[in-house]
Amino acid sequence: MSDVHDGPRCRYNPYGSRPNRRGDDWHDRGRGGASNIHVAARRDQPIPDRGGNAGRDGTRKNWFKITIPYGRKYDRSWLLTAIQNVCTVPFNPVEFHYDHNRAQFYVEDATAASALKLVSRKITDRENYKVVIIINSSAPPQSVQNELKPEEIEHLKLCMSKRYDRLQQALDLKDLRTDSDLVAQNVDMVLKRCSCMQAVLRIIEENIIPELLSLNLSGNKLYRLDDLAELAQKATNIKILNLSRNELKSERELDKVKGLKLEELWLDGNPLCDCFRDQSTYISAVRERFPKLLRLDGHELPPPIAFDVEAPTTLPPCKGSYFGSDNVKVLALRFLQLYYSIYDSGDRQGLLDAYHDGACCSLSIPFFPQNPSRSTLSEYFKDSRNVKKLKDPTMRFKLLKHTRLNVVAFLNELPKTQHDINSFVVDVCAQTNTLLCFAVHGIFKEVDGKSRDSVRAFTRVFVVVPAGNSGLCIVNDQLFVRNATTEEIRKAFVMPAPTPSSSPVPTLSAEQQEMLQAFSMQSGMNLEWSQKCLQDNDWDYSRAAQVFTQLKVTQGPPVGVGWGGRRVRGTPRGGWEGTPRVTSALSQ
Repeated sequence: MSDVHDGPRCRYNPYGSRPNRRGDDWHDRGRGGASNIHVAARRDQPIPDRGGNAGRDGTRKNWFKITIPYGRKYDRSWLLTAIQNVCTVPFNPVEFHYDHNRAQFYVEDATAASALKLVSRKITDRENYKVVIIINSSAPPQSVQNELKPEEIEHLKLCMSKRYDRLQQALDLKDLRTDSDLVAQNVDMVLKRCSCMQAVLRIIEENIIPELLSLNLSGNKLYRLDDLAELAQKATNIKILNLSRNELKSERELDKVKGLKLEELWLDGNPLCDCFRDQSTYISAVRERFPKLLRLDGHELPPPIAFDVEAPTTLPPCKGSYFGSDNVKVLALRFLQLYYSIYDSGDRQGLLDAYHDGACCSLSIPFFPQNPSRSTLSEYFKDSRNVKKLKDPTMRFKLLKHTRLNVVAFLNELPKTQHDINSFVVDVCAQTNTLLCFAVHGIFKEVDGKSRDSVRAFTRVFVVVPAGNSGLCIVNDQLFVRNATTEEIRKAFVMPAPTPSSSPVPTLSAEQQEMLQAFSMQSGMNLEWSQKCLQDNDWDYSRAAQVFTQLKVTQGPPVGVGWGGRRVRGTPRGGWEGTPRVTSALSQ
């Protein structure tokens, strides 16, 4: 009991914070990373200033590592531009690089880090995935820790001036670390260090660009080309690049400089050259990045086969809907208006008459390789028939909804929606006398459930057949749902949309609705055409029944009235070109 420990006594706190047993973040070992401290700041609060690290000028600086999971698939220029466009604070990305599947860079102050944290999930890429941004406090990056002193930069400038051939507009930085002038001044110029490469690029930018046509970086033990990515945007006139006798292991490193319009490239002496099964595969892989390449490793290549388009090309603007003919346009638009008025009404049971007895329907969403069940489209995931994900043929068949009863039952299980009719773009794909195939693209939002007010984009392909003189009957329905892009959300629901109702005939009184249900049951017509008949006769039930009976006697039973569906008796001889004798109430 008499033995005591030196220092103050501390009572054990079982709920207190514990040190990280793993120590430094294993992702950052060997690269100067600090402990893996995730900044758990609220979105509405800035990241606190904790003093940071002292720079060469003696001032205190704060550094944060910015990580974009799966960022390798993004082009550096596109990614940084997209982030800066949304970020409210200008930032300077330091030491941008790719680490496995991640893209990473550093920023210097807490204000920029807080603003970048708010950008997470606000950018949608071309595959409609949300770009996630993770912020961690960090030690200064290697390029800052190993910054060259002003006198070292002056020696480097003098060395590079001696190595620059003004007549040939060529800069020879071969084996730069062994340069006698630099060795004599004790300047250790290792170009695989980010700080050294950045210093070289700054000197090129300030003194040589845009004259530079040829750059020799051979023999510098380069194992990645992240720092050379800026060269493609600044030294746009470079035609010859020598990267021979370095340590490049993957052809993917070439993607970082593929913006250069090279005519000659040297790669011999790099491990990546041994990764190809033959010479032609090697040439194809390199030329895929540099289409105008004429010489590779000193050997002449056959002339490239490519379109000589110097000016940047962009896709033409969307021309809007395509129908093929006015008759088809009237038919398709009337069908869509009626279909989505019922689909958004809250009770989709009225769609039974829209589908053929043997109709098929399928739903698919984008493929999420990271974590499908946790995507923002999780409510659609269990029914998704995405063939990229689904390999089991039995499951593929099971997810195909077959027969109209199963189709409508499935549609009733999907989230309730409100579609922006003004966003619809319709493309007629195929048209014959007995079949019509068209796709409709548009925007909708969910109006209930945990994803309420979420804005989605959809593409729906309908295959329909004629039903009577004026109806359409769906035989195949393919629905694809994805998250809307930022631009689509901005343009959606600009014009006010009608409020969804629980009934496809919301303007009728209770007495009229009761009369309508009775007339529909006795006549065998669907609700829309029953309503049309009653309205034409000023809601006089006896007179409407008399008119219907006379028409039935003179013209036979109603053929495909409204939707068609079960009451389809045949296909009219006129196909799509026949003019409907009776128009639906929605088209008036």
